[in-house]
Amino acid sequence: MAIEFGLLIVGAYLLGSAPAAYLVAKWFRGVDIRQYGSGNVGATNLLRLTSKRLAIPVIIFDLGKGAVTVGAAQLLGMSLAQQVIVGLATIVGHNWPVFLRFNGGRGVLTTLGVAFVLPVLNNLAPTWILAFGPIALGNIFIIHNVPLGIVTGIASLPLVSWGVGEPLPLTLGFLAMFLILAIRRLMAQPPVRVASISKKQILLNRLLFDRDIRDREAWRHLVSEQRKKPGKG
Repeated sequence: MAIEFGLLIVGAYLLGSAPAAYLVAKWFRGVDIRQYGSGNVGATNLLRLTSKRLAIPVIIFDLGKGAVTVGAAQLLGMSLAQQVIVGLATIVGHNWPVFLRFNGGRGVLTTLGVAFVLPVLNNLAPTWILAFGPIALGNIFIIHNVPLGIVTGIASLPLVSWGVGEPLPLTLGFLAMFLILAIRRLMAQPPVRVASISKKQILLNRLLFDRDIRDREAWRHLVSEQRKKPGKG
């Protein structure tokens, strides 16, 4: 079982590393998605760059790869803790893919796939609905801030899981998912640098809003101007 577990972790990482958004943009538009929009290798940036017809299959794939790897672990009779680790390996693969020199997306869809399937397969409470749903959707549709809704929704998962008394491996897994998202955002390599804002404020903006400044339109304008400069993609 130890060998199977190790192989599944490697397989989960490699499946997570499959850069669907990058490949679709390359195959159907002939462009490197990292040189357009936010530069993020994810379905949201792909949607802005192409169309729903191309983005929706990528969304399904990114959601599904997290669910598939956890499902495989469960079918092999692995414990909840092992399933969690396999799911986390998939998320890490998406965020730091070996195929793109370890610079991938934010892993939100893959995280949601893992967070959804873990309780379902193990007959546990649907924490992702109790926590992520109301908090994330509230920020997205009331405050109209998707990045803030995502980070607060995922941050709520371990808190609600702990509060309702779910197994420790699941609670720690949810905590790890939040930390992975936070680290990925903080380590982002934005297409434009903002010298007028302190490093501390930039890091806070990255964590909460997934960009270096809070104003979305101003950020898009800065990025757009940077792209237009000679020698830029």
